[in-house]
Amino acid sequence: MVPQSHGSARAKWMQWIGWGMTGLMIAFLLFDSVTKLVLEQHVLEATTKIGYPLDVIRPIGIIGLVCTILYAIPRTSILGAILLTGYLGGAIASKVRIEDPMFSSVLFGVYFGILVWGGLYLRDERLRALIPLSRG
Repeated sequence: MVPQSHGSARAKWMQWIGWGMTGLMIAFLLFDSVTKLVLEQHVLEATTKIGYPLDVIRPIGIIGLVCTILYAIPRTSILGAILLTGYLGGAIASKVRIEDPMFSSVLFGVYFGILVWGGLYLRDERLRALIPLSRG
């Protein structure tokens, strides 16, 4: 058995944390999309409260599902994260428009965006090379 160097142990740790964050985001976003597709009662109430008509709920669910699937596939994960950023931005804009509470509602999309990109950053060496957060 060859001992791991400090760098490879760190990379493995980062990948595990990154995949954990990614898994949580995928699970939540799949749940969110499915509840929109089946027109779950709470989703109907929340979406109409924001001011959207009922007939756009399923298309929004399909968009969220496609973005999430692209994010879940390693080969297309960066494209998926970019698309999810736009999707979450729309949610943020909708919450701002109805003057929802800032930290508990409006910034919810920001928190998810951080987790989406943070998980991807930790697990994808290409992204870390493209956007280095530190020198060295």
